[in-house]
Amino acid sequence: MAKKALLTIEGRDPIELPILSGSTGPDVIDVSKLTAQGYFTYDPGFVSTASCDSAITYIDGDAGTLLHRGYPIEQLAENSDFLEMCYLLLYGELPTADEKAQFDYTISHHTMVHEQIRVFFNGFRRDAHPMAIMIGVVGALSAFYHDSLDIADERHRNVSAMRLIAKMPTLAAMCYKYSLGQPFMYPRNDLNYAENFLYMMFGVPCETYEVNPIIARAMDRIFMLHADHEQNASTSTVRLAGSTGANPFACIASGIAALWGPSHGGANEAVLNMLDEIGDVSRVSEFVKRAKDKDDPFRLMGFGHRVYKNYDPRARVMKQTCDEVLDQLGVNNDPQLQLAMELEKIALEDPYFVEKKLYPNVDFYSGIILKAIGIPVSMFTVMFATGRTPGWIAHWNEMISGSYKIGRPRQLYTGENQRDFKPMKDR
Repeated sequence: MAKKALLTIEGRDPIELPILSGSTGPDVIDVSKLTAQGYFTYDPGFVSTASCDSAITYIDGDAGTLLHRGYPIEQLAENSDFLEMCYLLLYGELPTADEKAQFDYTISHHTMVHEQIRVFFNGFRRDAHPMAIMIGVVGALSAFYHDSLDIADERHRNVSAMRLIAKMPTLAAMCYKYSLGQPFMYPRNDLNYAENFLYMMFGVPCETYEVNPIIARAMDRIFMLHADHEQNASTSTVRLAGSTGANPFACIASGIAALWGPSHGGANEAVLNMLDEIGDVSRVSEFVKRAKDKDDPFRLMGFGHRVYKNYDPRARVMKQTCDEVLDQLGVNNDPQLQLAMELEKIALEDPYFVEKKLYPNVDFYSGIILKAIGIPVSMFTVMFATGRTPGWIAHWNEMISGSYKIGRPRQLYTGENQRDFKPMKDR
């Protein structure tokens, strides 16, 4: 027998509301028919509202669990690579060897962008924020690829998915090169996804660039660990934009815009800014004391997580990767990195942080890795957007290929009641 909840409102009969169960996680109360009864719910930030059903990603914040299509993130990060995760997110199952080879081939042969996009970059100032450029350029892809904009056509959706995943690192590297005034580097089909990105970022035409395999693996893991994170702000934005029937390039551009916010994608950038504010290892105890003071507005960035009430499962993998990168590059004498390691030590040992479970999160370690690799702080959120693209596309495609309604949140109106217009002479 189906479970039901009873909503009791003074002066009227109880309203029956169905209780729905997913494959795992808490049950949800279906309030979709409540409007017909003259009511709707009030939930700022939608923190207690499921806006959709999805089979892509599951998070248990209390247990510190993150599953992609049922697979723990730790197992995927250890045994897989970014493109295999892309396949998993898009199609629901891990690929066979032949499917993986074909998928890798398709992505690598879609990495080039239309040559006129090079000219498009000239419309931006050299000092423009890379995220501002990414929003404009990704949205503009719909003006270059008219042959894959029929969202009702599964083949069109698939082609658009391949193009977006393949071209994001190319566009990201072009943003960086444009800011430096260096020539754009064309992608190479003989390199894997992360290697190709590093080559386009740091290579120059006048000399050979050798990709460090440890750095490439670290970059691949950063992309993997940011690939999807359930119904977060940017993913929900992509779904909301997609619910109008907008083309996929426009929807992903909307997700990039949402990700740009410092409360979302800018968290690892905030970590480096915080380290700059602290300045020196000798001042760590001073700032830790401030962080413990509830009356002090200072907060340690990169510690704890809104969703995870336990250790961020992605942080375990990222910490290992961080240690590998710092050891490989030999940058342990960098004052800012020394400062970060001291903060990490305190957070893992100090009873205050341990009791409140304010562990270093994925943003803390990814910020340190990106800085060590040589990627500027202004590009951090672009890295996030590149990694998150397959998740955005998977959610968009899941919605478009199923049944959905245009998103239309309600509001609790608190403005003026109806009133009559007064001529200016009577105001």
